[in-house]
Amino acid sequence: MNDAAALSRLVLEEARALGFHRVGIAPAGPSLTHAAYEAWLAAGMHGGMLYLADPLHRDSRADVTALLEGARAVVVVALAHDPSLVPAERLARPAGQVARYARGHDYHAVMKPRLRELAARVSRHAGRQVAARPCVDTAPVLERELAARAGLGFVGKNNMLIAPGLGSYFMLGELLLDVELEPSAAEPPANRCGECRACLDACPTGAFAGPMSLDARRCISYLTIENRGAIPRELRAAIGTRVFGCDVCQEVCPFNAAAPARTEPDPALRASTQAGLDLIRVLGLGAAQLRKLMRGSALRRAGRAGLLRNVCVALGNAGDRSAVPALARALADRHPLIRAHAAWALGRLGARAELAAALAGESEPSVREEIEAALAA
Repeated sequence: MNDAAALSRLVLEEARALGFHRVGIAPAGPSLTHAAYEAWLAAGMHGGMLYLADPLHRDSRADVTALLEGARAVVVVALAHDPSLVPAERLARPAGQVARYARGHDYHAVMKPRLRELAARVSRHAGRQVAARPCVDTAPVLERELAARAGLGFVGKNNMLIAPGLGSYFMLGELLLDVELEPSAAEPPANRCGECRACLDACPTGAFAGPMSLDARRCISYLTIENRGAIPRELRAAIGTRVFGCDVCQEVCPFNAAAPARTEPDPALRASTQAGLDLIRVLGLGAAQLRKLMRGSALRRAGRAGLLRNVCVALGNAGDRSAVPALARALADRHPLIRAHAAWALGRLGARAELAAALAGESEPSVREEIEAALAA
């Protein structure tokens, strides 16, 4: 098939048949917002995500053809996840909050096979083997810009892509193709946030330096997932009981409140038991049990040390003294990051005897400092 318009219509139909809630086509080529990305890096707002500044990431974000030689079009898809909240009576106490997108199966494992199948269908329609590169989240592309250029929605003040009628509770994926396709939109949709700044004002840690300017170093999603070190002490209380990600800037967005309830999330991304973690139980899990909990889930991204660090912070913020024995046991964990945050949590719960006992046998300077700070507080 040589007609780009006809092939484009078939590609859109196939993507919808594969279950994607939104689909559009953008031209492959230079980015329109790469200068803003470079400025964000220069300001250090990427925090410890140093990979974002390496040459590969910068080059392919400047022009997606660096990822696929000869790329001519990008099919951008959106897959809605479950935005519902779990009733409080169904949650353990104290419970840890998991961001909505991570409450079902790992979206990477859900979306990538579908994008590969879409590529195979494009090849059949094109009558040749089309070179393709599926991208889901971890690929170095400016995916929200591509989604906007494909007409899926606009980038809001909270840096999320907002699709009117769907909101922002969805995951994006891209399929780079070396075939000519017709773009879905002449230009990206205009920002429709207007004077609203609900997302900027609601952020618990004040992570927004301004509209569409997110400082990852203060973002709860970064602090609980991408950050591999200690969570800054001055931000821990604001994290509350969130143990993996944060949805606040989406929860207050009027476009999510107005999104039609009839949009069914993809079955694979429906909320599971991970919607609310039993914090005391999780802190006591052995290595094999913890791997089982995280298997097939986006929770794996935080790793054992990161997840249990977050659980300790959440227990400190929950204010439930029934967590003291579990936190005291965590003071003997092999990983100093977990011990340090357990000490902070015990300080919040007033467990001075447990802290003093741990201090006597602790040799790691960073953990000793946390224990001493907790005792002083």
